[in-house]
Amino acid sequence: MCRNRYFCYMEVNDALLNKLATLSRLNFNEDEKEAIKKDLERMIHFVQKIEEVDTGAVMPLEHMAADKNIMREDEIRGSCTQSEALKNAGKHSSQFFMVPKVIKK
Repeated sequence: MCRNRYFCYMEVNDALLNKLATLSRLNFNEDEKEAIKKDLERMIHFVQKIEEVDTGAVMPLEHMAADKNIMREDEIRGSCTQSEALKNAGKHSSQFFMVPKVIKK
């Protein structure tokens, strides 16, 4: 029995392919459309097969691995002064790093 009506009754047709092509801003020729149709049908069939498995007693996962991330406490450390930072710059003014212009009008 299919629990997800969207996949159970989904028909892969030219209208669906055209809509997907429009949304993804792609163009397909007829041969590509037929190959994509077959791939989509296989994917939908796969999802339908997975839906046959009873997962009612399975708890949802928050993470794929049981590992915990080890976090460290934030601590304030010393930093360099503005003049020290500017010593490492290729080009600089008295206060700022100078970089090539990126956005041109």
